[in-house]
Amino acid sequence: MFKRVKEATYLTAEKAWSYRAILRYFYIQHERMREFLFSEEIYDYLRQFDAFQEYTEDALHQDLDALEKWGNVIARQELGKSKTIEEFKKRRFRYQCTPYTVEFERMLVGLERIGENFGGSLERTQFERLYQSLLKIEETIQPDSSESDEECAQIWEDVTTYFRQIIKNTADYMAYINSEEVEERMQTEAFLVYKDQFTTYLRDFIIALQGTALQIQDLLLGITKEQRQLFFEKVIRHQGQTFRFEEIKEDPLEDLDGTWMSLMAWFLGNEHGESEYEMLQQRTNETIRRITRVVQRLGERHQHFRSRKKDYLHLAKWFDSMESVDEAHELSSVAFGVFHTRHFFIDHIPTDDIYVDVWDEQPMEHQTKPRIIKYKEKTRAGAIQSNQVKKEKMMQKHLEEKRREKKLIEQYIVENEIKVEQLPVIEAHVRKLLLSWIGKAMARKDRTIKTELGRKVKVELEKDRVILHAEDGVLDMPKATFQFLEEEVRQ
Repeated sequence: MFKRVKEATYLTAEKAWSYRAILRYFYIQHERMREFLFSEEIYDYLRQFDAFQEYTEDALHQDLDALEKWGNVIARQELGKSKTIEEFKKRRFRYQCTPYTVEFERMLVGLERIGENFGGSLERTQFERLYQSLLKIEETIQPDSSESDEECAQIWEDVTTYFRQIIKNTADYMAYINSEEVEERMQTEAFLVYKDQFTTYLRDFIIALQGTALQIQDLLLGITKEQRQLFFEKVIRHQGQTFRFEEIKEDPLEDLDGTWMSLMAWFLGNEHGESEYEMLQQRTNETIRRITRVVQRLGERHQHFRSRKKDYLHLAKWFDSMESVDEAHELSSVAFGVFHTRHFFIDHIPTDDIYVDVWDEQPMEHQTKPRIIKYKEKTRAGAIQSNQVKKEKMMQKHLEEKRREKKLIEQYIVENEIKVEQLPVIEAHVRKLLLSWIGKAMARKDRTIKTELGRKVKVELEKDRVILHAEDGVLDMPKATFQFLEEEVRQ
């Protein structure tokens, strides 16, 4: 169970579109009881699709070789039917798909039919059929029974078939009614049309399930382990008559007994928890309650938009019948609540506990400011502080950095030019300065700028590329030349 399933490689391979088309044709022919196919027949089938119009026979043979390597097809050479020497040299093969391929394609066909939604159903008759099959088992284990091994095997096949259908259909249907799509449809007004039909379907299933499941439980409890094993021995004898070259290594009795224990656990439960039958009943009842709640909410929403004209007229007559204003005030307080309530907004929250009552909280202070135009808050006069010393220090520091940068740049100038290919390992800030000059020059037509050093520089870029070495790394850049057009004006 832990090995890599190489037979599934064709589903996710790069050429899955051709592999899947080839193996789908093998599966179709397998269902028609044609086991062996020739490459010419496969090629004629593929050519009818637009995607295979440029597909060649050599490409088909390459795909078949890949599928044979992955274990999806088995190739057998045909020697007796070669009519020419060329056919004999081509090594004509006939191909057969493997069991893994058949099961993969059968599963994919089923998935394509299902689509993106869960299937399944809640069939009442499946439980009844399972009960009738279990009754036949009870009859065959009686001492005076004369059922043959073949009949016992057929009865057991019916039991397992109905049991698997019950498990699959109920699990899929429960997943369907709990899916997001069904949840969204339940919230719409259109669901009211189907609510009665949906509820009736679930209710009838619950009623039938309760009656049949109790009978199945009593029947399972009445069959002893010894009687069960006598029945399984007949089933095993019949299964042993099926001719196989391979030796069956698994214990058939253990397999049959395990299926029976699963059947009992589904209806009766085990030491690990309650039965699946009880869980199915609970989930179905919960679905009915959920439908009821949804319908109630939709009804309330519908009532919310209806006209309340009659309610207002009734309330108006009620007020008109009052003999005094005080009685009318009392009715108004009940019908409309308290008028002229005041709400205070406080930006301070004393506690984060949402369950604390207002009476248990500590009082908060709020200062109300006058709402007049001329009101201004009192402020204290502050002294003006002089930052002249700090400014001078910052200025001196800035000028010192500029002089240092100028000195570094001048040591790389040779005959009023800086050529990148001739530069040694330069400092990081020098590299940034040169790149900033290139960026500014590219934005101008004459490629000439005035630098921070007070000199005009013309930047020329060539197609050749050079390597600029700096302290913080190596930069691959175009071959650049910086020409200084005039000397700095000295003060």
